[in-house]
Amino acid sequence: MTTNTQTSSGTPSELAAAAAAAIQERFGIDGLDVSFVLGSGWSAAADDLGTEIGRCELADLPGFSAPVVAGHGGALRVVRTANDKVAAIFTGRTHFYEGRGVEAVVHGVRTAAAAGAGVLVLTNGCGGLNPDWSPGTPVLISDHLNLTGASPLAGATFIDLTEAYAVRLRELARTVSAELPEGVYAQFRGPQYETPAEVRMAKVMGADLVGMSTTLETIAAREAGMEVLGISLVTNLAAGISPTPLHHEEVIEAGKAAAPRLRELLSGLAGVL
Repeated sequence: MTTNTQTSSGTPSELAAAAAAAIQERFGIDGLDVSFVLGSGWSAAADDLGTEIGRCELADLPGFSAPVVAGHGGALRVVRTANDKVAAIFTGRTHFYEGRGVEAVVHGVRTAAAAGAGVLVLTNGCGGLNPDWSPGTPVLISDHLNLTGASPLAGATFIDLTEAYAVRLRELARTVSAELPEGVYAQFRGPQYETPAEVRMAKVMGADLVGMSTTLETIAAREAGMEVLGISLVTNLAAGISPTPLHHEEVIEAGKAAAPRLRELLSGLAGVL
């Protein structure tokens, strides 16, 4: 596993500032406007988000490690979008189940914020609880349930999450794709898939989508003052709803099949954010 030697030194805010400075110096930019985190199934969309300024391996930047999940990229790409914004594209993320701690999970978000990004687009692949959402359906996240038992906040840090996912950004997304549905996303710790009983519990609690990412990143982004747009790709029906056992391979395959639609959606978003 490749890990930057600077991951072990400095506070989370110092590491984020160091990584932000490294990005600005490496790519010759004053800062970032927007950041995209591309989860399972979404990496192919990176090619259409703008004119590339440059790219590097995430593990080459302070505080980052190489991804360990199949189907995730390990690069940072910096592009200039169609509306002249500088955007960072993280083609992979650290998951909480990897055991590196919450700080590692949200380091990319805090780095983007430290570099000036005011808008964060978080994507993921997830299980769907609504049988009308077939695999390959993108769904806007309207709210979330953090079922990890963890938080990126420390001490008496009280952050309002009434509008964790910005209404303004969801409205912008619907100017690109008017038919986008929305739902509540529940994050479990993983790495095991949810049991049918856990899925039923999540549904009773109000969830429409289940997965293993996103909510901790959203909390960190809101702490940093960023607006968040969350988009889930339904890659499979959740346990107990799906008639077949769950496999990570189907997550990857659903992303490949949906790639043209995801590319169109994200390229359109990059032009309006």
